[in-house]
Amino acid sequence: MSGGVDSSVSAALLLEQSYSVIGVTMKTYEFDDVGGNIANETSCCGLGAVNDARAVAAELGIPHYVVDFRSAFERAVIKNFVDEYLEGRTPNPCINCNREIKWGELLRKADALGADFIATGHYARLHRDAASGRYILSRGRYAQKDQSYALWSLPQEALARTLFPLGGLSKPEVRERAARLGLRTAAKQESFEICFVPDNRYDRFLRERVAGLETRLAGGEVVLEGQVVGSHAGYPFYTIGQRRGIGAYGRRMYVTGIDRSLNRITIGADKDLYHSALRATRVNWSGLPPTKSAIRVEAKVRYKDDATAATVTPTDDHEVVVRFDKPKRAITPGQSVVWYSGDMLLGGGVIESTLD
Repeated sequence: MSGGVDSSVSAALLLEQSYSVIGVTMKTYEFDDVGGNIANETSCCGLGAVNDARAVAAELGIPHYVVDFRSAFERAVIKNFVDEYLEGRTPNPCINCNREIKWGELLRKADALGADFIATGHYARLHRDAASGRYILSRGRYAQKDQSYALWSLPQEALARTLFPLGGLSKPEVRERAARLGLRTAAKQESFEICFVPDNRYDRFLRERVAGLETRLAGGEVVLEGQVVGSHAGYPFYTIGQRRGIGAYGRRMYVTGIDRSLNRITIGADKDLYHSALRATRVNWSGLPPTKSAIRVEAKVRYKDDATAATVTPTDDHEVVVRFDKPKRAITPGQSVVWYSGDMLLGGGVIESTLD
């Protein structure tokens, strides 16, 4: 229970379905350790969120616990976030958090509490396929809030013990149910930034976490069409497709490449951001067993991306090449590529590089 309306209604729906429910709120970091919003703890880990979750649990008549996952979160999510930027990549911390914390650590806590399942407020659907015995993730019915993209890395063992009560509902329906139940979170607004970067300034976060980073890396080369045309603040402060902070060139320019070893960024026109293929590693086959054959899919390269026609060709059990029928814009190393068949999530992986 994050203290938001989605997890509040999830708990209420499970009670209606005669489950015995325990509310759990995860403490994953301290605000004075991450900065950016110390006096206004509005995210899912702030004191206000914990109090909202506790109050809703009391309204529903269920036990409520706050569990301390700070050490695991620092190791599995925050450290990885920083390390990836220092490698010249753009991480998606929600993927790691889901796999390692919201499912990994929380399932261990569920065992300690004697709970059979964990349930979350994610907008996704899950069913067990009778023929294969696999647990199949599908997009949530409410397309605007579908969160299946961020769940691609969950193993079958975790899915077997998961419930998604909101998978068939829309956000307005969830709010309406919360209001009908008189829950205090019914009108609570959502937070869209990375939870541990509450001001949405990842550059500020990196500067504060890595001593001397800007001093060490400022002045790197900006390269356009093979020529050095300027300098930048340091490669970790840029991501593929970025316009801000690269200088003015009389026309719109974007970051098209990052070279960590040389502390260099390459810029180009919008057309230079398009690529037809990518290589992905750390692959998890979700909706079907690992395959050695090429398969036709619809794939997306970021949460807000539209899934488009592509071919996924495995190179081994944990690596694939994804080739799109039409080039994709701003394919970014460190982000996730996720592939579907219709609404069914087939698998995903972490983008390593583009291919042409």
